[in-house]
Amino acid sequence: MSALMKRALWLAVCLKRSYHAGIFSSLHLGLEKSPGHRITFLRRYSSETGKDTVDMSLFPVENIRNFSIIAHVDHGKSTLADRLLEITGTIAKTDHNKQVLDKLQVERERGITVKAQTASLIYNHKGTNYLLNLIDTPGHVDFSYEVSRSLSACQGVLLVVDANEIDLKNADPERVENQIETVFDIPKDDCIRISAKLGTNVERILQEVIERIPPPSASTQDPLKALVFDSTFDHYRGVIANIALLGGEVCKGQRIESAHTKKVYEVNEVGILKPNEQPTHKLYAGQVGYLIAGMKEVKEAQIGDTIYLHNQPVEPLPGFKSAKPMVFAGMYPVDQSEYNNLKSAVEKLTLNDSSVSVHRDSSLALGAGWRLGFLGLLHMEVFNQRLEQEYNASVILTAPTVPYKAVLSSAKLIKEHGKEVITIINPDKFPDKSVVAEYLEPTVLGTIIAPDEYIGKIISLCQTRRAIQKDLIYIDDHRVMMKYFFPLNEIVVDFYDALKSLSSGYASFDYEDAGYQPADLIKMDILLNGNPVEELITIVHKDKAYTVGKALCERLKDVIPRQLFEIAIQAAVGKKVIARETVKAYRKNVLAKCYGGDITRKMKLLKQQAEGKKKLRKIGNVEVPKDAFISVLKRQTDK
Repeated sequence: MSALMKRALWLAVCLKRSYHAGIFSSLHLGLEKSPGHRITFLRRYSSETGKDTVDMSLFPVENIRNFSIIAHVDHGKSTLADRLLEITGTIAKTDHNKQVLDKLQVERERGITVKAQTASLIYNHKGTNYLLNLIDTPGHVDFSYEVSRSLSACQGVLLVVDANEIDLKNADPERVENQIETVFDIPKDDCIRISAKLGTNVERILQEVIERIPPPSASTQDPLKALVFDSTFDHYRGVIANIALLGGEVCKGQRIESAHTKKVYEVNEVGILKPNEQPTHKLYAGQVGYLIAGMKEVKEAQIGDTIYLHNQPVEPLPGFKSAKPMVFAGMYPVDQSEYNNLKSAVEKLTLNDSSVSVHRDSSLALGAGWRLGFLGLLHMEVFNQRLEQEYNASVILTAPTVPYKAVLSSAKLIKEHGKEVITIINPDKFPDKSVVAEYLEPTVLGTIIAPDEYIGKIISLCQTRRAIQKDLIYIDDHRVMMKYFFPLNEIVVDFYDALKSLSSGYASFDYEDAGYQPADLIKMDILLNGNPVEELITIVHKDKAYTVGKALCERLKDVIPRQLFEIAIQAAVGKKVIARETVKAYRKNVLAKCYGGDITRKMKLLKQQAEGKKKLRKIGNVEVPKDAFISVLKRQTDK
């Protein structure tokens, strides 16, 4: 356990529904625009813009606490954040305070947090005013990179564990506290039973944060040293950088320099988030806030960068380890004339979500685009949705794939690539078996924690995903922890959804990288009327080719609109077709005008109709809905 974790404030929070012990990298976050509420016990200042500002010099380092909230998805973390904001007077207490920190439209629509957000709370404890900087984090494993960045600006965390409402008959907080002590070695006496929905014991959290989380190690006497741990792009003000000051102070008018780009800027504005931006005169060591310095290019504000005063350089901070993409997909504009607009949108959104990797790509069928790397399928879907909602961009996403490796056997190819082992992130460039000695697929070590009544169903599910069991242990009388080695491509699309479905939402899942293993892989093409669909090329295990091919054809049949001509949907490996489905054509009743008469006239009309449809089939274009590329890959229900 890291030093941060040992110092962290661990809280077992009793909220709604079931307890998901152990899922640690699955988390949940949120921040939203809400009317600012000035704290009455602070002195009032007027800036040139007429806004009230807070004198940040009133909060020395020893009166500052920086902390995050960590929890499994849908465990009520955003509800807890709402109550903390209300208790400290940061927002007015109303019945409409729900997911106040979830600012994005996609967060509101999906009911999850995908972007870490910061809020500064001011709380009086034993006659002293404390500045509490809360960083709310996402709950889903696909956004774990957001969480790791947030922790860099904190000295402690709140661990929220769902144990059902503490005032309900079926609540069992004692059992949950024992599980926490068993799994995490956290004394159950350190747990606080709360209900964020009702506000029970929530204020005690603030008191314990002050008592048990240490202040940041920073000094105003040191030169300015600030960590950029997050950033957003504003169309009018440029880049807004979220910073944690590890030394010195910063104010408007100072000239600062970036350790990464070596560019010099003049500070236009500094302030704190409450949770909306509130300008201040200065920010001091140990505090967390935002900084605007006229950075107009998205590449100028790198996550993990170090900011210092011009001509007063300091030792740069180590920054953040780059996120490792688990899923890759091609992204192309629907119309190539929109390429530059989409390029600008992707650059701005990747500034806000630096865990996305971007590589330029091109396709004969789709034109110029990019091959993007994501941390998971939900991450990819959310990124696509944000492009559409925030930048009005319409894109085509290809089928997601994981990064495979191939050990080349051809001396010519080894010389061409400059190495014997190559990584394949585009299925269209998957090398033929004749030039490959061995294919390698990525694997992960997955951990599942669930009630023991679901063991049989979960084991069956894992077996259908080519998983190998490593361990199975009981963590108490009713819950079991299972560990499996999974091929990554078997879990990235819909394994989590299937697991939640068969366990009634009680099972939790986490995974970590387990390296590459040899596998018998083949490339499978999807053909529409004999023409390959580049967006649906997939890499599958040889033993599952027929099953996957048949399922893809069946789902495509459901999503492709009927035409005036018949559409043949085929799955093919090389030249061999292994599965087929047919979308029947719309058929006009050409015999409706025939009232009796010779049969030869009817046969002539039917023959003319058949010839017309045959011609249409040759020249007609089959349009695949752009959302079909994800939906067809999701299994219905694992048997």
